Amino acid sequence: MKLLFTYRKKYSYYDERYCIKEVEYFIELTVLFFFCLINKSLLAIIIHTIFEKLEKEAISTELIQLPDVHIKPCRITQGKDCLACMGKDNCVFKDDDFYEIFEKIKEADGLILGSPVYGVDISAEMKIFLDRLGLASIGNPDALRHKPGAAVCAVRRAGGMNTVNTMNNVMLFREMFLVGSTYWNMVYGKDIGDVLKDDEGMANMRNIGQNMAWHIKQLWK
Repeated sequence: MKLLFTYRKKYSYYDERYCIKEVEYFIELTVLFFFCLINKSLLAIIIHTIFEKLEKEAISTELIQLPDVHIKPCRITQGKDCLACMGKDNCVFKDDDFYEIFEKIKEADGLILGSPVYGVDISAEMKIFLDRLGLASIGNPDALRHKPGAAVCAVRRAGGMNTVNTMNNVMLFREMFLVGSTYWNMVYGKDIGDVLKDDEGMANMRNIGQNMAWHIKQLWK
């Protein structure tokens, strides 16, 4: 995958002989953010808030909306069992959009997951995606290992913690580093623009962007 942006920067550091050396390093990040179409307007505000902080640090972003792609559930068919992806570089099924998305995830330096709250948890589209992601990354552990990740949600009233935790749990068992904020990663609102009234929630989103940028730079030093 060709990343959208390459950031080259010089920095100085002291080596063991206390001599100042100047080197160049690259920061390349593709942030894949998934959210459901029905709550699109609420989550769009959240994601753009995070992206603004990342882009100020010259980190590129990519947005993928699950309702705009076709991802089938995990399935046992065509002579393939539940663990058919083990030892493979990608999912064994190539008849939908997941294969291409997972290739992007392998090249990305960070991952942000987002979902509205449906029935006190993630959306159906996100559940299907996480099922596929979990199994595909078992077969290719380096796809997610040691990468920074964050989960955010938009919630009207209840279920925000369940939603964030569901996404966090997948990233945790794939050995990712979770990026936190000053409070839980959720913003409250029902109608378009309501989330902007949640001052604390929006401040959390800005801080997530700043923390994600900091983490990426630490990994690339």
